Amino acid sequence: MSRETYVTEALGDVYQRVKTARVLMVGAGGIGCELLKNLVLTGYGEVHLVDLDTIDLSNLNRQFLFRHEHIKKSKALVAKDTASKFNPHVKLVAHHANIKDPQFSVAWFKSFDLVFNALDNLDARRYVNRMCLTAEVPLIESGTTGFNGQVQVIVMGKTECYDCNPKEVPKTFPVCTIRTTPSQPIHCIVWAKSYLFSNIFGIDEDESPDLDNSVNADNASEIDNLKRENTELKHIKDAFGTSEFPRLVFEKVFQIDIDRLLSMEEAWKHRKAPVPILYDELQLVADAEVKKSAAKVAADDQPVWSLAEDFVVFKDSVEKLSARVLELQKNIGGSARPVLCFNKDDDETLDFVVAAANLRSQVFGIEQKSKFEIKQMAGNIIPAIATTNAIIAGVCVLQSFKILNNDLSHAKAVFLSRQPERIFSTESLQPPKPDCAVCSVARCAIEVDVERLTLGNFVERVLRGDLGYSDEVSIVTNKLLYDLEFDDNAEKTFKELDIGEGTFVTIIDEEEPEGSTPRVNLEFLVYAKSLTREVDSSYKLIHISEIPRKPMPKQMEAVNEAVSFSNGNGSVLAGQKRKAEDDELLEVSSMDAKKPKVQTGDEDVIVLDDDEAIEID
Repeated sequence: MSRETYVTEALGDVYQRVKTARVLMVGAGGIGCELLKNLVLTGYGEVHLVDLDTIDLSNLNRQFLFRHEHIKKSKALVAKDTASKFNPHVKLVAHHANIKDPQFSVAWFKSFDLVFNALDNLDARRYVNRMCLTAEVPLIESGTTGFNGQVQVIVMGKTECYDCNPKEVPKTFPVCTIRTTPSQPIHCIVWAKSYLFSNIFGIDEDESPDLDNSVNADNASEIDNLKRENTELKHIKDAFGTSEFPRLVFEKVFQIDIDRLLSMEEAWKHRKAPVPILYDELQLVADAEVKKSAAKVAADDQPVWSLAEDFVVFKDSVEKLSARVLELQKNIGGSARPVLCFNKDDDETLDFVVAAANLRSQVFGIEQKSKFEIKQMAGNIIPAIATTNAIIAGVCVLQSFKILNNDLSHAKAVFLSRQPERIFSTESLQPPKPDCAVCSVARCAIEVDVERLTLGNFVERVLRGDLGYSDEVSIVTNKLLYDLEFDDNAEKTFKELDIGEGTFVTIIDEEEPEGSTPRVNLEFLVYAKSLTREVDSSYKLIHISEIPRKPMPKQMEAVNEAVSFSNGNGSVLAGQKRKAEDDELLEVSSMDAKKPKVQTGDEDVIVLDDDEAIEID
């Protein structure tokens, strides 16, 4: 009996489309492993998979295409090799790369019949969503969070896109709480990761997205203190790589800074005061009590380490990370010291954060955590459930059959929850939101000689001359480049503004004619070309769609009401569809560069409960 017998009987004529389909799968992690297995066993003709990540030990409990011998190898390449054994008739092409790399252009996306998103990164999801809209390729978006999951079918001009519904902004922590009055383990973990690690080995703390550095009445003085402490840390960094460096760092953050806090007597009248840790005293305790090497202590991630063990690991990790930085500096040359980034799967950076966080917890009388627990919290991880991934991957393939059969009317947005009375919930696909800044836009392609065309010429010739815009426009990429009151970049070329092949440039019409509305946003896709040296040939419009005007306010209200979210038991869907599937940090994008930021509440703290789900305390 042929391996195709049963699938042919189940799918009928659709199977012929499946056999010839060319599909792209982005992400080869928890969902990706299950999804690739399903695609291969179903018999999809050609599957491309893209993933930049490598395999870590923590992946093996749920990403079944990988084994222990694959650790540190490319997820995409190993997944391809493993899955190809399931069905040798399927053509698999693996790309160990970032989906945002220039090689994966709009033209490349256009070559696929269908795209599957199996990502755990909010920014990458938004990027793939945008590329599929531009390429007009159907996208099946999926995500899981613990026991919850969802699948969304996205088709340009026919359904809501990934950005039609706002995603929750990740939590930030007021700097006054993190630096002065921590009260929970997460406060100490954020301090160790986003303040201490960043200032010693990475970027300045001012650039950290986990801390709210906005000055207000509550934290203005603490911001000043923080800047002074940053300066002191920079002086200590002059001893970088020496035998005294771990001691200097330790005494600075666990003794000198704590003594300063104790001098603020008013702060401790109604709360427990911190207790400094003395380096020499703790060194004596460690010499007497810790019989294992720092590496052996760090290897045991389940128990909570003792104070002496934290001390030993702290010193060891500072020495190792310092040596790594100096080695990088030696290899790349130059006087600038390289920076390191925290990575939950990098044992040395994780050990530093674990030891530093627990030492600070000791100072403030806060419960300490194991390395395993801190890895979850520092990496903003909700432990993945293999069964959830398998269910969602199966739903993705079922929805793909409807797309290939041109049966969009029967495709659904599917939501999985832990509620026993309603494990699955479905919703009919909604039309695009008319006010969505990603899918409800006009699109244009333009060939540009990026070394010749200046932003000023682009405004004058293309926007005003060719397209009839007024002076009241804003131009954004991942940042604001131009508006009526900001023309500093007018003389700069596209190349100088980092606008190149595959860059999206968004035009926002700020003019509001009497009795009418501004035009919808216009999104240019840039193709970098070397054009002839004629005066007017530094650009060439190769595709321009009609640029409609935005709906009138009453029209908008009626449309939004017509497509408003409704479900009998809204507790399942409203709690899942309208929130982000992960806690990854957002980058500024063209669609929200002009929008005010969404506030998420006062000093919300993320904790893990016994069921391993995220709650807001």
